[in-house]
Amino acid sequence: MAVDPDLADVVAALHWDLAEWMGADAPPKVFDRFANALDEQFAAVTTVGQVVDRDTLLAGVWSARNTQPGLEIEVSDIEELARGGTVVGVRFTAENQLGDARTRRLVTAILIIADHGYLWRSVHETPAAE
Repeated sequence: MAVDPDLADVVAALHWDLAEWMGADAPPKVFDRFANALDEQFAAVTTVGQVVDRDTLLAGVWSARNTQPGLEIEVSDIEELARGGTVVGVRFTAENQLGDARTRRLVTAILIIADHGYLWRSVHETPAAE
């Protein structure tokens, strides 16, 4: 299934904002963009199997501002898995790079099509082979 270019931009933009927030002395508007992209019912399953709700994730992200200077997050292999009504399933690879250290995750996400674009409802991350 071909990937909607707008959807690919949404996936990349969320991760660029996260990297900017964690990797620099970013202005609060960067955090606001990240937070506003998450649906009120958002939840994530981390690479260690922990389920994290929206408020918990945002509290952690807020406190992580500029804790990893120079962090970059790149997304690739974006694949739309399904689309029906206002729900879209997508899978992609996310790679964090901090200096010479790289960490890759395979991510499956559910996004909701809202009046003003996409909202992230669910994310499930699995460690991927380097």
